[in-house]
Amino acid sequence: MQSSFSDLEYAAKKKQTRRDRFLSEIEAVTPWPSLLNVVAPHYPVSGKRGHPPIGLERILRMYIVQQCFGFSDEGTEDAVYDSQAIRRFVGIDLNREAAPDTTTLLKFRHLLEEHQLTESIFNAINAHLADRGLFLREGTIIDATLIAAPPSTKNKEQVRDTEMYQTKKGKQWHFGMKVHIGVDAQSGLVHTLIGTAANVHDVTQAQALLHGDETDVFGDAGYQGVEKREENLELPVTWHIAMRPSKRKALPKTTVGELIEKLEHVKAGIRAKVEHPFHVVKNLFMHRKTRYKGLVKNTAQMFSLFGLANLLLARWWLCRTDSLVAP
Repeated sequence: MQSSFSDLEYAAKKKQTRRDRFLSEIEAVTPWPSLLNVVAPHYPVSGKRGHPPIGLERILRMYIVQQCFGFSDEGTEDAVYDSQAIRRFVGIDLNREAAPDTTTLLKFRHLLEEHQLTESIFNAINAHLADRGLFLREGTIIDATLIAAPPSTKNKEQVRDTEMYQTKKGKQWHFGMKVHIGVDAQSGLVHTLIGTAANVHDVTQAQALLHGDETDVFGDAGYQGVEKREENLELPVTWHIAMRPSKRKALPKTTVGELIEKLEHVKAGIRAKVEHPFHVVKNLFMHRKTRYKGLVKNTAQMFSLFGLANLLLARWWLCRTDSLVAP
């Protein structure tokens, strides 16, 4: 394809921006063939009145841009027109064609939600990472985080989202949903994800966050008593749950107390890995509030976000291994 003047001007610039580097990393580590194979059976081969639809890879790239930068549907379309870096990533030359519009992206999101394809995308990404030895499966870290939902009733129905609930954390009340994840203790990558209302207690989801092959499970003090729950009595795992802060402060200043404190410090170091995917989703992808109504749509988006977070967390290893096997 012949390059346009804007492409040549962009290629000749001396400074590479953070957005350039970020999109280059996404481009390099994403298993494009696997993701396209997941969506292709459900993607229409013809549009209205026989017109060909937008190319699958192009609309998938546009969807990934939306997730990585926290754009709305309208904001994603505007970003394609505003940013040469995003246009290059999506594969659009405005001198020859228009960008896919907001409605096209909206219909693609609905397609993913209708066929549970975001979970399939998440699983395809994890299968790609497992093939490269990044899931060792001996240990799992479990944790949950709150995602706020709009509490206002200034809307058409004049009610809050009926599937979201409030919960108290510390001395503060939060309204929204909760995302529970199971993370590989070695790599820090998410292998299991569950979305619930915010008032669902962490310990009730512990068993569902395990993949079944682990021998050790790590959790914070919110999972105290998990080994006594009926659904967990027969599990062949060792639970390593943090001591409650009040009990930890009351430890005696003896040799035994010092050993227990060191053990708690070691467990905390292992559990720290669970914060990395939360950091990527909340701070890098800027997803701190729910974007849609209902648990189904928001949980579907979480699968996309945490799948992409896994790719970013694994990018150093992926780029290193790919360079080693390159001819």
